[in-house]
Amino acid sequence: MRVSSCRKITQILRAELDKLVTLPWICLTIMGTFILNLFLAATFTSAGLQAAAGTQSMLNIGLASMRYLQAGFIILGILATCSEYTGGQIRTTLTTIPWRGFQLSMKYLALAVITLPAAFIIAASGILYTFIMMRDTAVGFEIDTIIEALVGATGYLTLTTLLSAAMGALFRRTTPALVVLLGYYFVVSPLTIDFLPKFRSYFPDTAGSYMYIPPSADEINVLTPIQATGVLMLWTLIFITAAIVFYRRRDA
Repeated sequence: MRVSSCRKITQILRAELDKLVTLPWICLTIMGTFILNLFLAATFTSAGLQAAAGTQSMLNIGLASMRYLQAGFIILGILATCSEYTGGQIRTTLTTIPWRGFQLSMKYLALAVITLPAAFIIAASGILYTFIMMRDTAVGFEIDTIIEALVGATGYLTLTTLLSAAMGALFRRTTPALVVLLGYYFVVSPLTIDFLPKFRSYFPDTAGSYMYIPPSADEINVLTPIQATGVLMLWTLIFITAAIVFYRRRDA
């Protein structure tokens, strides 16, 4: 029975991976995000060179595109779950794989498998480009700090993608999910800086930023990278759990 269950999970995971890899919009979104990140990295690096930035500023400049980069991963997560509802393919999926909880869980796992390397490469490309262009001003360059920031950025983008996928499963439609999430990340959350300064640090986007933004001499991060990771993981698990519960109870 244990071997049969493991084989079943493996087959479902493989099927979900195949579906995600063969979706044209998934590849286009990742490629578009990569190109956008390089463009933003070049823009921020050019501005940094004119300001004669130092080592700490170099890292911040390399990660400056994260604020806009996350939009591509939000879109990626929503497309991964909403694409099957567009043409009614979800009925075929549920006919082939009637175990809804397993099927949606494996979709999230498959999405994480794809997102992790993509997030690492995209985040690293921005940092690497900035370092190459600003190597003459990078005095006292510390590889450990860069690695920690890169790991945090990769984790943040991956968790953001999974949270977005859960929201996509709840809405089951691409446009409403995009409006809600992009509206929150780019409109609502920035407006709460003055209204909810204490609670804002525990919002998904703000807590996630502490995963990769190193503390500066002038300002101390409210959360440590470990605490920030725990907060964002908690948000992600809450939405994933809600998505699975509604997925099992609703009609296709």
